[in-house]
Amino acid sequence: MSLRIGQVAERGGVNLQTIRYYEREGLLPSPPRLQSGYRVFPETAVRRVRFIKRAQALGFSLSEIRDLLSLRLTERSSWDVRALAEAKITDIEEKIRTLGAMKEVLSRLTAQCAGCGPASECPILESIDSEEALR
Repeated sequence: MSLRIGQVAERGGVNLQTIRYYEREGLLPSPPRLQSGYRVFPETAVRRVRFIKRAQALGFSLSEIRDLLSLRLTERSSWDVRALAEAKITDIEEKIRTLGAMKEVLSRLTAQCAGCGPASECPILESIDSEEALR
């Protein structure tokens, strides 16, 4: 069954611009055109769009998704996929540590601000503007 771009977008849960973007990024092959000029996508395009969306929801970048898609089409081992997933876990753990540190500093700064008086004298803004590193 052949689908038009709007149908692929709707079934894949994205908008038309996203489909075009995935094509430009090489994540979705450009489909052939009919004599009428309409492009027709195979049904597999919907599955690929959903795959891309799910991988993004897991934190994979478009470049990493491109790698996952290419692994799927090759004779390489699932070990290669596992290695990408483990690298993503490490990346996520680092982001969690960074976010935790940011939260700690902001919580401390927020506790120092009474929330009254002029904003120009706010300890939060003063700390951010300070020459000293936020800790």
